[in-house]
Amino acid sequence: MVVLSKPAIKQMASSYMRNSMAAAGSSSAAFFSGVPLIDLSAPDAKHLIVKACEELGFFKVVNHGVPMEFISTLESESTKFFSLPLSEKQRAGPPSPFGYGNKQIGRNGDVGWVEYLLLNTHLESNSDGFLSIFGQDPQKLRSAVNDYISAVRNMACEILELMAEGLKIQQRNAFSKLLMDEESDSVFRVNHYPPCPELQTLKGTNMIGFGEHTDPQIISVLRSNNTSGLQISLADGNWISVPPDQSSFFINVGDSLQVMTNGRFKSVKHRVLTNRLKSRVSMIYFGGPPLSEKIAPLPSLMKGEESLYKEFTWFEYKRSAYNSRLADNRLVHFERIAAS
Repeated sequence: MVVLSKPAIKQMASSYMRNSMAAAGSSSAAFFSGVPLIDLSAPDAKHLIVKACEELGFFKVVNHGVPMEFISTLESESTKFFSLPLSEKQRAGPPSPFGYGNKQIGRNGDVGWVEYLLLNTHLESNSDGFLSIFGQDPQKLRSAVNDYISAVRNMACEILELMAEGLKIQQRNAFSKLLMDEESDSVFRVNHYPPCPELQTLKGTNMIGFGEHTDPQIISVLRSNNTSGLQISLADGNWISVPPDQSSFFINVGDSLQVMTNGRFKSVKHRVLTNRLKSRVSMIYFGGPPLSEKIAPLPSLMKGEESLYKEFTWFEYKRSAYNSRLADNRLVHFERIAAS
């Protein structure tokens, strides 16, 4: 478990406290034992991945090939950063779109009990001036992030290629080529959820750390320290708590992959609740296509079916997503409406 110093987030507006706790309610559900566990080295991995994407849009992978050294080094560097005084962290913000953010999520009024770093995966676009806030050796952070992102991107591409095989798509890299493209619009995010002192005496009450949403990209690769908080929504609308696992990775189907499979795969709705006693640090790689890439159902998956979605570019969808609230159904604007 990572132990952080006293969190820099000191206050939250009382109205937000009331709204946030009301939204979370007393949702401290027991851990869900049904998260699909997939061994990427197993012969049946491709079939299990497809099944998990169809039924839940979410699964956990082991034997993922990402060195624990990369994971622990980057988590350590992140911990050091979030332990800095707020005034020092704010030198890296506000995010526009990259940089340090505190409580404000996006630009449309969403807030949460969270502080975060949002980085471009093309680290050369993040200046040394920006990276210098991490200490006297910004190259150490650059190297740690580069190593981690490279390993996680390779793992994400392996998953996407197994997925294509499981779907019997002739072109094995139909999905993965979008992440490997030099113009891939992928991003990397580190979230820190401090313990919420106001909840220490309110047992059974939770606060929203990050509100419910789906991820707009193709695929999301998530890991966190050994602290609970992540929840996903089932098809019936019930929220379930995901057991923490600091050595494995969790995979989310994103909106773009749902479109590319014509709705066969489901973009999973998820959120994070605060922990009353422990800090939570999560690192997420969002695998996105180039901005000019056209997103539409793959013809090989249609089998005579009608497309459920209008064709759009990733730029168009990203712009729409960033102009929406977290909980909005972004895909509704791109669905084909059957003539009445």
